[in-house]
Amino acid sequence: MTQIWRGEKVFAVTKVQAGPCPVVQLKTDSQDGYSAVQLGYGERKEKNIKKSQVGHLKKAGIISKDGKNNLKYLSEFRGEVKDLKVGDMVDVSTFAVGDKIKVTALAKGKGFQGVVKRHGFSGQDKTHGNKDQLRMPGSIGATGPQHVFKGVRMPGRMGGQQVTVQNLEIIDIDKDNNILLIKGAVPGGRNSLVLIKGEGELIITRTNAD
Repeated sequence: MTQIWRGEKVFAVTKVQAGPCPVVQLKTDSQDGYSAVQLGYGERKEKNIKKSQVGHLKKAGIISKDGKNNLKYLSEFRGEVKDLKVGDMVDVSTFAVGDKIKVTALAKGKGFQGVVKRHGFSGQDKTHGNKDQLRMPGSIGATGPQHVFKGVRMPGRMGGQQVTVQNLEIIDIDKDNNILLIKGAVPGGRNSLVLIKGEGELIITRTNAD
């Protein structure tokens, strides 16, 4: 994260590399049972990609003869597909400053945590005979049922789940480097994959010669 000034106001923003993302596959109700567009992002060597994925990318004309420009990630966006074809390119030009977007990513994994960090418990008193119980959860139920009910907030593994944050605002766009500056924090750690969705029509910047 960083911060930028707009007049006399300063905004905390997150810089996100958003593309370019080529269209790898178009799925339809008749062939696949649902409508979706599959976008790719990133680069990696062909030797690090499974053979089935290599064939999938070559069919779309993504992999070059020199073994470069291979896509590292493939993600689907469900919805009605209009005026798109394999090889079309999507980048930050489809967004505008002030757009409200929805960002989905895997949250940072924090390992096994106690109830104070995981659920925000306040803990117990430090005085009046209390010892070694400052961050303990306390009672987890009555003795009558003689079992712990499902859903009781207890220590356990924290983070690592899919998180979606809505109504985030785009403060600025660096079109030369395909970077979005999003107001506030977004889920996920550094160098993690995030999915960005916005309202309105999808803008295609260019199409492969094929």
